Amino acid sequence: MGETLIDILLVEDNLDDIQITKRALKQANIINNLFVVRDGQEALDFLHHQGQYTDPAAVRRPGLILMDINMPKVSGIEVLKKIKENPALRTIPIIMLTVSKREEDIVCSYATGCNSFIQKPVDFDKFVEVVRQIGLYWGVINIPCPDE
Repeated sequence: MGETLIDILLVEDNLDDIQITKRALKQANIINNLFVVRDGQEALDFLHHQGQYTDPAAVRRPGLILMDINMPKVSGIEVLKKIKENPALRTIPIIMLTVSKREEDIVCSYATGCNSFIQKPVDFDKFVEVVRQIGLYWGVINIPCPDE
């Protein structure tokens, strides 16, 4: 069937969480390209090919976004809102991957258009399993919307 690996955009400001996510992806045998941005504004620049991300050959449209909620400059909720308002980006699946389990964060994330809300497990082995499940579902099982 000639399946293509989707690119993953990780929007995370915590360097430790970035490293843990990379290790978890590797341990879960997820070999997709991973792009990492450190705040909400950088995520928007990446998606709109602005700032340091003007080369469209080097910056492809991700097939999945993993995003933290609490970030500097522009919050994850605000980035989510801007993505879902943009016809060219709104079909990209977005998983809020965060330490928060506050009910208002969950409700706001879904109301704004996230596809899934996952609390980051503290235990690394559990986090690897969560990442493996994310990769399996969003990278293999799910059929993405064709690019617009």
